[in-house]
Amino acid sequence: MNYEFYIKENSPVMIINDVLDTVYFNEEYDVGCDWNGKIPEDIMMKLLIFGYMNGAYSSRKIEDLCGHDIYFMWLLDGFPKPDHSTISRFRQKMGDKTERVFYAVVKYLLNNGEVSGENLFIDGTKLEANANRYTFVWKKAVSKNEQKLKAKLPGILDEIHSAYGIRFPDNADVGVMIGTLSSLMLKLGIKRVSGKGHHKSIYQKALEQLEEYQEKLQQYERYNSLFDGRNSFSKTDTDATFMRMKEDHMQNGQLKPGYNIQAAVEGEYIIGIDISSERSDVNTLIPFLEKLSKTELFVLKNIICDAGYESEENYIYLKTHDMVSYIKPANYEQSRKKSYSLKYGRPENMEYHETGDIFVCKAGRILYRAGTKHEKTKAGFVSEKAMYRCESCEGCPYRQNCTKAKQSKTLAVSHRFKQLREESLANITTDLGAKLRMNRSIQSEGAFGVLKQNMGFRRFLCRGSKNIRTEMLVLAVSYNIKKLCSKISANRLGVSLFELKTA
Repeated sequence: MNYEFYIKENSPVMIINDVLDTVYFNEEYDVGCDWNGKIPEDIMMKLLIFGYMNGAYSSRKIEDLCGHDIYFMWLLDGFPKPDHSTISRFRQKMGDKTERVFYAVVKYLLNNGEVSGENLFIDGTKLEANANRYTFVWKKAVSKNEQKLKAKLPGILDEIHSAYGIRFPDNADVGVMIGTLSSLMLKLGIKRVSGKGHHKSIYQKALEQLEEYQEKLQQYERYNSLFDGRNSFSKTDTDATFMRMKEDHMQNGQLKPGYNIQAAVEGEYIIGIDISSERSDVNTLIPFLEKLSKTELFVLKNIICDAGYESEENYIYLKTHDMVSYIKPANYEQSRKKSYSLKYGRPENMEYHETGDIFVCKAGRILYRAGTKHEKTKAGFVSEKAMYRCESCEGCPYRQNCTKAKQSKTLAVSHRFKQLREESLANITTDLGAKLRMNRSIQSEGAFGVLKQNMGFRRFLCRGSKNIRTEMLVLAVSYNIKKLCSKISANRLGVSLFELKTA
């Protein structure tokens, strides 16, 4: 049957077919083929992406559509309907290949003038993992219980020595102790027993105590290896971290297992995607930009982010890599309020004299340099802060709005961070900066709005960071092709920025 007769020109299924044919059969994109199934890889990829474009995220739903939907039948090109297990296996097996397809589609958009990589609008969102919400493991609890367990061992060894006359060295391995007791029981002809009517020997009781200790210790060691710099994980998806989500069904601020999704958007297309276990966005920016640079698709220039990405480390990275920072300072909104100027204790509301390296407060009193403090971030970056102390706060009329310290006011200031923040503030307050900030709120936040609200993707179907990454990349490709379709129909091809409206 000629299904093409029923399909309109420039319909989404036609566009996805043309884009993926170009990507798969043009040597420039270097996608290749790793699938050995009965249905060719490019057709399977079309079915998967087109399914995601239409809100069909489960393999069973895509299988069902392949049996009765005319668009899916046309994409199959005469091949038999794939089984849901085949679709699931294909999605799982593709893994890194899906990333190659994603960046090949980005390159296709680049070659067609839809994106350039000049303006990167970066934002993050949290999506719930396919994990039980109450199977949490907390790092503090594990550390506390592990210390309690280790403190019990000397007591267990003393009991064994006093009751059975066996002395183990303090540094002996628990496995060696268990082996010694097992060998002794075998030599004495003592068998292990269990159940009603059986009396356990003193050696078996000691052996079971040590075995229970070893089992618990191994469990805590396994948990510590799974944390990998995190404070929590879920037992049903060990790569998921417990985070605070906007979707709070119990209205009690409950933490839920999830992933922090980072996306770089330009021209309304997602041109970069990353999965992170970090709960805050500030530590995700540098790893994300490094991954984007490795693709070598474009030279990164303007980086536009919200206040959640502001840090001295991020500012320095952008400056040293010749990228222009358009990060909104964390105090930007507050500084525009009249009440902000009444907070006299903030360094922004004091006069700084570089010559004497002093601050002068509202009351005219001097804060002298008292020393230097170094702070190390989670990522290992060391920030240097200058410490200042007021000569005397006694009888100061502005003390209530300045400090809560019982003694003199102290101030910690990173002059390097202050300078970099001022540069970023100057960038975002230019005409171009205002235009880019407006576009960030429309494009990057709008992309997540489409994915979560319009496409209804609020919870992952797979488990494990590798499968989550594959699923997110397929979703991003489907979003990009869907956006390309809407721009074609609206005759907006080549338009990458919305114009700033003025009153």
